Amino acid sequence: MAIGKSKAAARIFERQPAVTRALVFGGTGGIGRALVAALGVDVVALGRFTEPRIELTDEASIAAAAAALRPQAPFSRIIDATGALTLDGRGPEKRLADLDPALMARAFAVNAIGPALLLKHFADLLPRSGRCVFATLSARVGSIGDNRLGGWYSYRASKAALNQMLRTAAIEIARRRPDALLLALHPGTVRTALSAPFTTPDQGMSPAESAAMVLRVMDEATETGQFLDYAGKIVPW
Repeated sequence: MAIGKSKAAARIFERQPAVTRALVFGGTGGIGRALVAALGVDVVALGRFTEPRIELTDEASIAAAAAALRPQAPFSRIIDATGALTLDGRGPEKRLADLDPALMARAFAVNAIGPALLLKHFADLLPRSGRCVFATLSARVGSIGDNRLGGWYSYRASKAALNQMLRTAAIEIARRRPDALLLALHPGTVRTALSAPFTTPDQGMSPAESAAMVLRVMDEATETGQFLDYAGKIVPW
């Protein structure tokens, strides 16, 4: 586990959550459902078919959902489990020749802009004091420093953009919520519909296994603005 060594970080780690209520975006997806089941607290799951509903490419729906849930705030754990690898029936590009501007824009809209809008509208639903976490599920392939294989242009780039959004928001939010942790988390290779076209049936973890590890990392993290994997190890930006 990557644990910060500063006294300030230690104090954040020792503080207990102000509330136990949780919120999961993408709560009807593979990992999202497992997170909701594993939380074991008062949890709200949001998605395209929930009430209220959210659509990542429709800011009005995100703003309306935040307004509807404000009376239930604060939420001590907010988790963004959204994301898409296959878009409009097309998988990630393997070569520069495969790049399509419309598909690239769609990847950024779903994997970076949508989550940034979730931060914009829901960060204020975190407690003003006391340890709390806003985590977004990123991906190791979004790491620029760890890119050894190439390919998957739009997915890699959109997740890298997501990481930068999260890191930047962490700096801003710390000014008014010093106990809040914002984390980008790599959940591992998980047997879900997202990864199924690119893995064999026996590859990776079950959603329940990944969810348990992700929640453990959230509970044990001590520094805001980090990019961590499911084992709590720092992933290079």
